[in-house]
Amino acid sequence: MDLLLTVLLLLFCLLISNVVSHYTPYLPTALIQVVLGVILILIFKDISIDIETEWFLLLFIAPLLYNDGRHFPREELWRMRGPILGNAIVLVLVTTVAGGYFIHWLIPSIPLAAAFALAAILSPTDPVAVNGIAKRIHIPEKVLNLVRGESLINDASGLVAFNYAVAAVVTGYFSLQEAVLDFSYKFIAGALLGLGLGLLFIGVRYLLRKQGINDVTFFTLLHIMTPFLIFIVTEDLLHASGVIAVVIAGIVHSLVRERTESFIAEEQILTENIWKIILFSLNGVVFLLLGLSIPVSMSGILENPNAELWPLLLYVVMIGTFILGIRFIWAYLFALYEYRYSKADDLAEPNLKTTLFVSLTGVRGTVTMVGVLSIPFVLESGEDFPNRSLILFLAAGTILFTLIVATIILPLLSRGIMDDGESESEMSLEEARRRVLLASINKIKDEMSEENEPAAYELMDEYQLRLNQLEPNDKLLEQKSRKYVQNLKKTRLWTLMEERKYIEEVRKTRGLEQEIYDALDKSLRRREQAIEKNFRAFTIYLQGKLIRAWKRFRGHYLKEEETRLVRIQIGKEIQLEALQAAYRKLESRLEEEQQDKTAETVAMEYNRMISGLKRPEALFNENYDIQKEELRIIIMDMARSEIYQMYNAGQISREQAKELRRYVNYLESVTLHEQIE
Repeated sequence: MDLLLTVLLLLFCLLISNVVSHYTPYLPTALIQVVLGVILILIFKDISIDIETEWFLLLFIAPLLYNDGRHFPREELWRMRGPILGNAIVLVLVTTVAGGYFIHWLIPSIPLAAAFALAAILSPTDPVAVNGIAKRIHIPEKVLNLVRGESLINDASGLVAFNYAVAAVVTGYFSLQEAVLDFSYKFIAGALLGLGLGLLFIGVRYLLRKQGINDVTFFTLLHIMTPFLIFIVTEDLLHASGVIAVVIAGIVHSLVRERTESFIAEEQILTENIWKIILFSLNGVVFLLLGLSIPVSMSGILENPNAELWPLLLYVVMIGTFILGIRFIWAYLFALYEYRYSKADDLAEPNLKTTLFVSLTGVRGTVTMVGVLSIPFVLESGEDFPNRSLILFLAAGTILFTLIVATIILPLLSRGIMDDGESESEMSLEEARRRVLLASINKIKDEMSEENEPAAYELMDEYQLRLNQLEPNDKLLEQKSRKYVQNLKKTRLWTLMEERKYIEEVRKTRGLEQEIYDALDKSLRRREQAIEKNFRAFTIYLQGKLIRAWKRFRGHYLKEEETRLVRIQIGKEIQLEALQAAYRKLESRLEEEQQDKTAETVAMEYNRMISGLKRPEALFNENYDIQKEELRIIIMDMARSEIYQMYNAGQISREQAKELRRYVNYLESVTLHEQIE
């Protein structure tokens, strides 16, 4: 399959995976993407993307780690330097040695050097899957920072150890002294080059601005290219660790950005938005590629008629358990050492639950898969690489094992936990967002007047939609449940019946003209059909809505029976009175049944219809946008005030307050962008 079609197919599957993830919140998006990748390779037999390890590191790992370096909290990075370096270097070496001996003992047909290679490539962790799980459950912040911090470095250390082990198998030669010296050079030179090149790129941008070049798009593109250029120079020209270099460059960039962000605000916003798209695509495609690779890596051993599946699966479980077990023992012993001998005062005594968190968040991922696929087919002597297909199977199986175990056990561990120093009064970020949105909706209601009702109700709809997106999963399920839909349908039909009763009463008492009565009756019947969800009725209803919207835009709002009522003053008044009568009935029902969510929803709909009949169309067309923007400005100020009050009351942390202000700024930037256009 052509490369372009393959890339487009991967991006399409990336979008599908996020839609599926929305409806299956208990599954991490990474796992869904792996499954989609497997399905792709089973459906399209000719699809393949063969990426060498160096290219994979350049295209995926370099930008991802550069971005992680830009955003990792420097205070946490420095405070946790011991655990991070311990996990990223010492634990990788311990896993390589102990895991290698265990794999060779378990499967003697795998030579010891090849077993070291497999253990080494299984040592790097992949925080992307854990981040996906952390969005849905509560994982202690210290554990997440540790996993994210070690992943900045352990890709490099794991790959270096893996390359040495593979070279030992291929050539039959290994020198510990040469390995240590080369390992040290790659790390130290990579860090120095990352520092130097990072400062160089920042200096180039400064000099160009000094020369009067202020094109925001130009500087954004230069910034996006930075990790790729740094990686190429470090790896290909100076043969140091490009992974370490881009991480250090990212940290350097974050230091300079804090001192210049107010001067280049527009560039910062554009750059961050583009980075979000790049990171979203790269993170998703990485796991899709992992899914594509798994059947290929497993097919070699499964096609062997002498291979039995159950012993192979048992090997995978034992190796995965052993790798996680090493991580568990290391995490507990290191935490115990820090607790007893560290001078820090905020260290808690190590416990089983926290240690399990550290262990299970060590999910293996794409670096492991890409690395193991780079194993050569033949040795220097011309013989086949020993048990290459079995090694590929074990690596792929261990990746899936760690991902599935984390998906199942981490949610169970997270129940009822709370971060150290987090008070019970502190709310989650999602809860704080809900509170800001609710306060915004209430502010719109307070500012609503007869003149700005249409704009206010539309703005309330926007904020209600954002609020619904933030509702907890159980509330969403409740709203989407069949029972809720049926009750909503009954409430809407009940209010229509109240409208019909009122119209019939007016017909008897006032003597309604037949033409007006027929138009009102037809309008009610159309609405009833739309509520009944009849496809034909829905099509007609939607078609009518589109035509009315178009003619309103063209200034020809008056048409057909329903809109002719606007021209006939008496008909308009009766329709308005019928809506108000039904609304009063709804209000009585809300007073009697305060928990009736369907009545609240329908009441909002009736408010909108009533305001639509009250407003003069000419005034609507002229002032609607102005009224809406004025309301936006008011509620933005109120939202910032609400965030400030929550922060002062100790209900949210400083980081949460910053994130909430960023969220409000995003909403405001959308409004300003629309105005500019």
